[in-house]
Amino acid sequence: MPEHLKINSSGMQCIGAYRAVPPGTPKGGIVVIQEIFGVNAHVRDLVVQFANAGYVAIAPAFFDHVESDVELDYDAAGIARGRALIAELDIDQVMADVGSAANSIRSAGRIGVVGYCWGGTIAMLAASRLGLPAVSYYGARNVAWLHETFTAPLQFHFGKEDRSIPPEAIERHRQCLPDAEIYLYPAGHGFNCDLRKDFAPKSAALARERTLAFFEKNLGRSDEA
Repeated sequence: MPEHLKINSSGMQCIGAYRAVPPGTPKGGIVVIQEIFGVNAHVRDLVVQFANAGYVAIAPAFFDHVESDVELDYDAAGIARGRALIAELDIDQVMADVGSAANSIRSAGRIGVVGYCWGGTIAMLAASRLGLPAVSYYGARNVAWLHETFTAPLQFHFGKEDRSIPPEAIERHRQCLPDAEIYLYPAGHGFNCDLRKDFAPKSAALARERTLAFFEKNLGRSDEA
């Protein structure tokens, strides 16, 4: 059953998280990184989906550093508030929280990360700073970090009609990360989220299929896990 719990943060702090466990032996673990709207219904649904696919999945609530139990709507007010909350977070603290979430499900086996929107960039950074295989969905902030050294496999999903991620930004990914898997879809920003106007079911289904194949390849249990 899915559950809300607390995970360690820095010092004596804790933040919330939402976790779901699959029936049977896990294939591995996945840290699910939120959009700017908090660990909302969409993110919780993603956690359950990955658990149903065989992974222990957990979504840390980063906004707990600023305000507890944040769930924002997909409207102008929600976007404005989400951006304000993101601005108050320290990137090093966020990465430490990702590491803490990964450690909390380490018994599942190898750990990967998947993130959406702002979370897409955080997921990408998990591949450079934490050495975790990562899938990044429409991370509009990615370009600023492409100079980092990436030590784990990466997969990217972008919408061709996403005005926040122009073609030249996607080309920069190809130039800087020639070994990464990069996929484009006939869709806009947030196409994976069924609560957003840009939801594109066919593109979302294909991206999910590729995401699960990526984790199957890179997280499968081993004697060392």
